[in-house]
Amino acid sequence: MSRSEELYKKAKHIFPGGVSSPVRAFGAVGGTPPFIDRGDGARIWDVDQNDYIDFVLSYGPHILGHNDPDVLSLACDVARKGLSFGAPTEIELQLGEMIVSAFPCIERLRFVNSGTEATMSAIRLARAFTGRVKILKFEGAYHGHADSLLVKAGSGGATFGVPDSEGVPDAIARETLTLPYNDAQAVRDLFDREGDSIACAIVEPVSGNMGVVVSDDEFLREVRTQTERHGALLIADEIMTGFRQTYGGVQILLGLEPDLTTLGKIIGGGLPVGAYGGTGDIMKKIAPEGPVYQAGTLSGNPVAMASGVATLRKLKTPATYSILEEKSRKLADGISGAGRAYGLPLRINRMGSMMTLFFSENPVTDWSSARKADTALFRHFFQEALKEGLYLPPSQFEAFFLSTRHDDAIVSEATEKFQRSLARTRDWIDRGRPESRP
Repeated sequence: MSRSEELYKKAKHIFPGGVSSPVRAFGAVGGTPPFIDRGDGARIWDVDQNDYIDFVLSYGPHILGHNDPDVLSLACDVARKGLSFGAPTEIELQLGEMIVSAFPCIERLRFVNSGTEATMSAIRLARAFTGRVKILKFEGAYHGHADSLLVKAGSGGATFGVPDSEGVPDAIARETLTLPYNDAQAVRDLFDREGDSIACAIVEPVSGNMGVVVSDDEFLREVRTQTERHGALLIADEIMTGFRQTYGGVQILLGLEPDLTTLGKIIGGGLPVGAYGGTGDIMKKIAPEGPVYQAGTLSGNPVAMASGVATLRKLKTPATYSILEEKSRKLADGISGAGRAYGLPLRINRMGSMMTLFFSENPVTDWSSARKADTALFRHFFQEALKEGLYLPPSQFEAFFLSTRHDDAIVSEATEKFQRSLARTRDWIDRGRPESRP
């Protein structure tokens, strides 16, 4: 029995499913999750000293790779002064100023401790600002585990939501409206019927939790037009995309001007963080200036702030994003080429340095098309990739990421590993897809 297997067996007695977040249990792909011991650059090592090229990167935050020396240096310098004070710090102000200067649509912001806190707080603020209750989200989008957001669509093209998790009251779910992603006509129709009762629409300009799905121009334009027309707020969820594709938000690249923006991941450089921000007239509603209460003991934690400051400093270096784009394109082209060579139903959806490999015959443009992907085929491919030393998200419906430490040599090495994994996946299909045991 491996050390990871021993630890996982013990962990299942302590944690539900043996993990602190569900996808880590490998439920969709089978096998035992490796327990990670350390990371450096683009690589990680598990407790059995197997090494992997890491494309999870803590689900996005490590855009500079693991153990970046400048991030570690500043975080350690700040940590030596004290880990937490529950009081304002200069480093908190510094990170806030950097974010505001990078986002034209953020005039003021509030730090929190997670993406869930950020979206939950932004929705509460939108409801208070508009005096309305209903919110609009889109199928396949994950905005955290607050009750209002754990909702899936009911029957029909636009319905009141139904709970997507036990423990979410029907009364709360009914206040969440759900539409297909990338369906501009559905947005128009819903706002014609319900627009004057909607407090906000929350949208990922690039979705990352049905796999990577890029919004089309008409869809985003319609969401912005209809929210403005009906007095609702538009919340851009950039927890994944903030500072991922450009210095600032992907909203800049797509020409989107939201009322509120939620952030996380990269702005903490790998430590727990979240933020929400927007125009001054909206943000002044937050306590202590206004009546909307939100607080957090560890919000603005100085060590997390220092990690974020050091990360953003390095991302501002000229050519950072063009280099990331080139490496990501090279990897995606290598994977796609192998898919074609082996006759696999493989599609790569990509936006900059985040992408998803779908086993699908058809384009993936929304949750309906994403869930038609061959998850059994992904399960087998995932295990082949893991054997090759590729650490990928253990779900067909997650994004994977590159960092600045995925240099040309690592991208070439990874491409060869992807090709071998896909070749064995093709062989598995040719053998009639026998039941595989990871």
